[in-house]
Amino acid sequence: MSLALVQFDFPFASPRGDEMAGALQGLAQDIASKPDLVWKIWTQKPDAGRAGGIHGFSSAQAAAEYREKHSARLADFAISGMVAHSFQVNAPLSAITRAPF
Repeated sequence: MSLALVQFDFPFASPRGDEMAGALQGLAQDIASKPDLVWKIWTQKPDAGRAGGIHGFSSAQAAAEYREKHSARLADFAISGMVAHSFQVNAPLSAITRAPF
């Protein structure tokens, strides 16, 4: 399987934990509806006031399109200081280290 990753990291003071899960459930459902999304891992670092995620997509094109859309969405939420990175996955090495695909 070919996998392309997009990682977002941005300032996010609250909500956290279960409160964050409840508050962002609609956003999670929207993200889950993307046909080329394989999975997303939600990240948070409450002590540093940061959140984000690592998204796995079935193609580099889908990852690039999502990166652009989600960057605009975060800007609409008045989130600044966002950092986004795109990566291709080395599948043979990742399989050795038990990647989930």
